[in-house]
Amino acid sequence: MNEKQSTAQGIIKSLGLVFGDIGTSPIYTLTVVFLIMKTTSDNVIGVLSLIIWTLVSLVTIQYAWIAMSLSRRGEGGTIVLKEILTSGLKSRRSIVFVSILSFVGISLLMGDGVITPAISILSAVEGAVLIPGFEHLPKTAIILISMVIAILLFAIQHRGTEKVAGAFGPIMIVWFGCLIGFGLAAITETPEVLRALNPFYGMKFLADNGTKGFIALGEIVLCATGGEALYADMGHLGAKPIREAWSGVFIALVLNYLGQGAYLLKHPGAKNILFEMVFHYAQPLYVPFLLLSIGATIIASQAMISGMFSIVYQGITTRVMPMFKVDYTSHERRSQIYIGSVNWALLAAVLFIMLEFRESSNLAAAYGLAVTGTMTLTGFMMIWIFSKKRQHLLTAISVMITLVDVMYLGANFTKIPHGGYWSLILASVPLSTILLFTQGQKKLYRMMDFMPLDAFLLKFDRVYATSPKLEGSVLYLLKDAKEIPFYVTQTMFYHGILYEDNIFVSIIKRDDPYGMTGFFRPDLAPGLRVFEMQMGYMEVIDVEEILREAGIEERVVFYGLEDITTNNIIWKMFAVIKRLTPPFIKFYKFPPRKLHGVLTKVTM
Repeated sequence: MNEKQSTAQGIIKSLGLVFGDIGTSPIYTLTVVFLIMKTTSDNVIGVLSLIIWTLVSLVTIQYAWIAMSLSRRGEGGTIVLKEILTSGLKSRRSIVFVSILSFVGISLLMGDGVITPAISILSAVEGAVLIPGFEHLPKTAIILISMVIAILLFAIQHRGTEKVAGAFGPIMIVWFGCLIGFGLAAITETPEVLRALNPFYGMKFLADNGTKGFIALGEIVLCATGGEALYADMGHLGAKPIREAWSGVFIALVLNYLGQGAYLLKHPGAKNILFEMVFHYAQPLYVPFLLLSIGATIIASQAMISGMFSIVYQGITTRVMPMFKVDYTSHERRSQIYIGSVNWALLAAVLFIMLEFRESSNLAAAYGLAVTGTMTLTGFMMIWIFSKKRQHLLTAISVMITLVDVMYLGANFTKIPHGGYWSLILASVPLSTILLFTQGQKKLYRMMDFMPLDAFLLKFDRVYATSPKLEGSVLYLLKDAKEIPFYVTQTMFYHGILYEDNIFVSIIKRDDPYGMTGFFRPDLAPGLRVFEMQMGYMEVIDVEEILREAGIEERVVFYGLEDITTNNIIWKMFAVIKRLTPPFIKFYKFPPRKLHGVLTKVTM
């Protein structure tokens, strides 16, 4: 395959995997804005101007240009920003602050991941009421159809994002083509709408409408939801095809929004603007378009689900989230994954939100708080990174973009009493899990009975010289060879299990996503060696192969397990998480026939 074919394939896949969410925002954005604003010529032009320049500033500049330049071996997202930032920080307080910022950003994005499928699918299915004979379709039927679509979408996730993206890409090409076609049809009838390309009219709208105009920003920003997926999904497809695809998507979105505005100027009573515009210009094609829009909203949901998998996987590998079971769905790209527990938890939350809000316009009142919160945190971290690198121009641009983020975030705070609190409730679940897991791990580590290396070596030398030894090599897995965990001393000294060749194996996570090296450190004592594996935090490694390459033929692998007892309700919850998730040993795919877990009782 030549480079042009490869790039074309990447663009098609990125349309299916990355741009579903932002690509379907024309279904509901203008509709919900003009639920709260009067349909005057000045308002229409002003809102369109703000939409166009929001796409320019928040998506093109913030994500497609600046954020995507801050990658590590092709990976993007909040955790990558955290890793880049903390690698240059020396103050422990600063590192903790950045970590908490990134945890909040991750959690907001995950909360957003629940609302995106719900609002996208509901808004498309609601378009069915324009079909002759379906005008009185009950809300309950719309909700049930939407729920069935969501269930089917989540049920196919285990097949892998690569296969899903390959199938969805061509559908999105047709979708964007239709957006362009109908947009141009309306613009040619009312070309005065092109004035909206001038940012002056957006500023005038805000000045003329005061508080009401500021509140409207909370709905206008819905045009940019899904922009964060450009950065979060970089690891799936790479930066180049995503950027190239965005240039086409941007044109399609702008033309369609202008077209909707043009239609609205002619038909100020329109309620469901995109669908009514299509019905007006091409009534015979309306049903195929409706089915296409439902397909596109399914793809919008897919973009967010794929992003969730990436975020959780990064969380697992950087040890801020529990070790959920991960399945790898592609032999070509190591970052294409499926996490069953996350998939089904997301589905349950999406179905609940559909039942709770019942209409896409109600959901729009809750939507946007999480995404603008994520954008603001991303902007803040970019400012910090560029200022540390002394890149003054990029720092200044990041400051300006972050001010825009803050303005939109402020507008979305007005949504909290109207259902926006659900964004915060949904985000609090992953945030609580992250904080509980990270603090629990720190507490557990402090409670473990470690033996200093010097004391251990004195005892090991004596026991090794005087005790009978089993033939062959044994591996002990530990975090750091400077502190020896209790399970090692328990196995060697209390149970008397001593081999001729004892090897401590430590796995060190590096700051960059990919790369792997394994090597022996200097021997600690006769019969005691240290083998260190250093790996990128997105790396999927075959431990057995690395051990063979190093000439290690172990007979058994010992690792530590904790049996936690506690009266504290918080640590009881932590103990439940530890029990329900597989131990890290399964994450690294050690040969199961050789594994022996050694239980250590710990009181927290």
